[in-house]
Amino acid sequence: MTKLAPVLSAHWDEKDSFTIDAYTRNGGYKASKKALAMDPDAVIQLVKDSGLRGRGGAGFPTGMKWGFIPQGDNKDHYLVVNADESEPGTCKDMPLLLANPHVLVEGCIIACHAIRAKYAFIYIRGEVTHVVRRLNQAIEDAYKAGHLGNGIELVLHVGAGAYICGEETALLDSLEGFRGQPRLRPPFPAIAGLYARPTVVNNVESISSVPAIINNGAEWYQSMGTEKSKGTTLYSLSGHVKNPGQFEAPLGITLREILELSGGIRAGHTLKFWTPGGSSTPLFTSDHLDVPLDYEGVSAAGSMLGTKALQIFDETTCVVRAVLRWTEFYKHESCGKCTPCREGTWWLVQILRDLEAGKGTEADLAKLLDLCDNIMGRSFCALGDGATSPITSSIKYFRDEYIAHLTNGACPFDPAASTLFEGANK
Repeated sequence: MTKLAPVLSAHWDEKDSFTIDAYTRNGGYKASKKALAMDPDAVIQLVKDSGLRGRGGAGFPTGMKWGFIPQGDNKDHYLVVNADESEPGTCKDMPLLLANPHVLVEGCIIACHAIRAKYAFIYIRGEVTHVVRRLNQAIEDAYKAGHLGNGIELVLHVGAGAYICGEETALLDSLEGFRGQPRLRPPFPAIAGLYARPTVVNNVESISSVPAIINNGAEWYQSMGTEKSKGTTLYSLSGHVKNPGQFEAPLGITLREILELSGGIRAGHTLKFWTPGGSSTPLFTSDHLDVPLDYEGVSAAGSMLGTKALQIFDETTCVVRAVLRWTEFYKHESCGKCTPCREGTWWLVQILRDLEAGKGTEADLAKLLDLCDNIMGRSFCALGDGATSPITSSIKYFRDEYIAHLTNGACPFDPAASTLFEGANK
């Protein structure tokens, strides 16, 4: 594994890394000055050439997204930054904003110039009060220093806390003051987004990656990562590991390598299953330790890179119980707009609760998969699809564990159960 200098996390170990003084000391706001002197189309082309892909989950090319904004239309254009990080296991944008909020502010300035927008909005979760305060201070300091207010305005909008508002069109509805629910597409935000005007919606990490690209060039960024997944990114490692946290690495690194960096699985235990991109992505097992963690590698192995939230579970974990907890989250967070998700996630929870308690028959597994099949691809947005992913993949890899619940009449990992599923505590 080749060791590369960190990009986004380069100065996180400095005590004052979040201040404008530290950011300027480390070369901050040089990229925005450079970009503002460039033609906006040249900035878009540079980001296209870099190969930067959206870090919010879908991995859509960032420069291409910017290029969709129509020019010469005599309409206001808007930049919206999605800081509504709320998927179980995902924890990269909030640490980034705590450690270095000014890199996002500078990224917003560059992106606004590129898409010819006068206003940028950062939509952030209201629960993360400490992050809100830090970002507010960064914006205030940027105005005082003259980086903002000269043709580009930045607004921080605090959301009320709803997972669905992480979906870009539901976020736009919430930003406009409506209930957060996904919109029918087309029209896409690039044509009719915020206030029915052309809008770019990007993730925090995506926009925060732009200043380094402007400073160092497209070829520099392309030198890291894989053929189709360029650059470095933040991986959130949590669960049964010795040293959980955020690990910046080039796309294409494997979980085996990240575990080596983190000290491995907690002492005396072995890896059972893990998520490559948060709880809405299909599970992986120890057989997938060497899958390249880039968009193509994870997809070829049957899952999605998503938000790169690596949740690690050892052999003491009941996979049925873990999947149930995730499904309860998606059922609770369903906005209720469409029947497949609103009704489907409710029924998924009912069946999983019975199975986890050792009730029902093996036919309930077929019913569970049938429900997933009727939700997948039929819900209004990706929330319904995400709710099915851990269920179908866990049955694929751990069907025997589901059967063991029924055989025992209780969870085999429960100390009160009469018998223990063979291998559960080995």
